[in-house]
Amino acid sequence: MLADASCRLAAVLGLDKREARLEARVLAAWAWHVAPAWLIAHATDTPDASAYARFGALLARRLAGEPVAYLTGQREFYGRVFEVGPAVLIPRPETERLVELALERMPPGESLSVLDLGTGSGCIAITLALERPQARVTAVDRAPAALAIARRNADILNATVEFLDSDWFAALGGRRFDLIVANPPYVAHGDPHLSQGDLRFEPASALAAGADGLEDLRALTTAAPAHLVPGGALLLEHGWNQAEAVRGLLHTAGFAAPATWYDLAGQPRISGGVLSENFTLEV
Repeated sequence: MLADASCRLAAVLGLDKREARLEARVLAAWAWHVAPAWLIAHATDTPDASAYARFGALLARRLAGEPVAYLTGQREFYGRVFEVGPAVLIPRPETERLVELALERMPPGESLSVLDLGTGSGCIAITLALERPQARVTAVDRAPAALAIARRNADILNATVEFLDSDWFAALGGRRFDLIVANPPYVAHGDPHLSQGDLRFEPASALAAGADGLEDLRALTTAAPAHLVPGGALLLEHGWNQAEAVRGLLHTAGFAAPATWYDLAGQPRISGGVLSENFTLEV
């Protein structure tokens, strides 16, 4: 049964054999409420009709394109399991690089103030709060459904994070932070990828940003200096082909020596900079 499901997943979704086998096992384990290792130990068992039906229903939805993370309601990120759903973007491995870079700028034991913009599932903010317990982490999102998921994740993982309903910086007043991180929308409206794969099911508001995909990145780099202490840092995830443009935005906004870092796939994925010590906010 699992071999047949793997073949169908590979053929219909274009997955390689390894990915297809993994997805079949994840769906089966979820359908039968067992650990993936159980499937190996019971490889020669014959599923009963109800077990087959539960697995078949999940498989049909996956073959129709629904992301595995939405079918199971969870996704692992930085070694922890987070609740996810159609109201939030599915956490991806490349975003773990953003977390790593943020942690490098958060020395253990220091009580730094950190802001996560557009928190979604809360995976970035919660991870930073758990990895650096002394940090004061704030996370904002303008979608109430996303904030509800983020708060549940924080409760389940016992993370101390301040969550605010805010359209970017709107609800923050004059608050300033030592570090701001964000994985904002950065796909251009009309990009064909939005109608392909998992992206078809994810919230468009968390993906698309204007004709060139830079709309939100422009807004964040422009507004961030007013919410950073002098010498504070801004880290932004972006598309693989946007690094040069984002560094230009950072430079224009007053960030010194903007830099770009690569993800595990070797793509330029994160750009950021430090606010100049002599930066003066124009009134």
